[in-house]
Amino acid sequence: MSINWNSRTVLVTGAEGFIGSTLVDMLVDRGATVRAMVHYKPYAEKGYLARYLGDPHSSVEIIAGDIGDAGRVMDAVAGCDTVFHLAALIGIPYSYDAPGAYVRTNIVGTENVAEACRRHSVRRLLHTSTSEVYGTALTAPISESHPLQPQSPYSASKIGADMMALSHWHAFELPVTVVRPFNTYGPRQSARAVIPTILAQLHSGATKIRLGSLTPTRDFTYVTDTAAGFLAMADCDRAIGTSVNLGTGREISIRDLASALIAASGRDAEVVVDPARLRPGGSEVERLLSDNTRAREWAGWQPEVSLEVGLKQTSRWVEENIHLFSPHRYQI
Repeated sequence: MSINWNSRTVLVTGAEGFIGSTLVDMLVDRGATVRAMVHYKPYAEKGYLARYLGDPHSSVEIIAGDIGDAGRVMDAVAGCDTVFHLAALIGIPYSYDAPGAYVRTNIVGTENVAEACRRHSVRRLLHTSTSEVYGTALTAPISESHPLQPQSPYSASKIGADMMALSHWHAFELPVTVVRPFNTYGPRQSARAVIPTILAQLHSGATKIRLGSLTPTRDFTYVTDTAAGFLAMADCDRAIGTSVNLGTGREISIRDLASALIAASGRDAEVVVDPARLRPGGSEVERLLSDNTRAREWAGWQPEVSLEVGLKQTSRWVEENIHLFSPHRYQI
């Protein structure tokens, strides 16, 4: 029987982000009472959760803080049935410049969340991983038993965070599931990711689209499918103590992706390689293609939005929100 979210208080960390805010919207639609933990900013910007602030009947409580603050996390978790831990320092290029920041936020922050969940006897912790932990595919499609390969400081920090979360299952029987999305995309995604990077350049009128390596392949999953996967895993007892991939099982090269986005946008442009956007040779992940058997067979999850439809919807969103982007600047 599916969870009745009407009777539950849940915490979403990283709630103002791309996937986090989409998940908050889904939980609200299902009747949940949501605590949305957002990173404290002195200018009080709440991003895509701002619409909940002005609604006196909103079921969303916004809590500003930092997952590096164990006490703040402990308070946020108290009384929650389910915790969706999405807060993380993301972006591979920046991890080359500031690896220590990734350790503090991703590993130590996850320990704070897991310990708070243990202390407050949370029913389920859903910890967010990333397909980057697999590195370049040694075998494809990539199942959850694929070796983990830290090809960037970011991926290393996420591997550490995954292991920290799972250690709380083995050591303390905390019911935790590691949810591993593959290249989520869609409306609200920032310019640091490849799809909005391409679309922002296109919709700003650029005739040359500047990218890094064009040969890697990725398995792109639309954001509502990823968020639905989190909800499915929250209701899947078989997934406790393990990791589950959320991907489509379809791959596309960055070169072909750029061509598809040019077509979806109705623009015309040439794709060129910008050396400043290339990863170090040993750090580039050449191939990511998911095996989503566990998610399908254990929880009945499967992606519903095709890449073609998702790219068109994302293109429209970027065009309508082009003011949010700086198309001619490389965002690390």
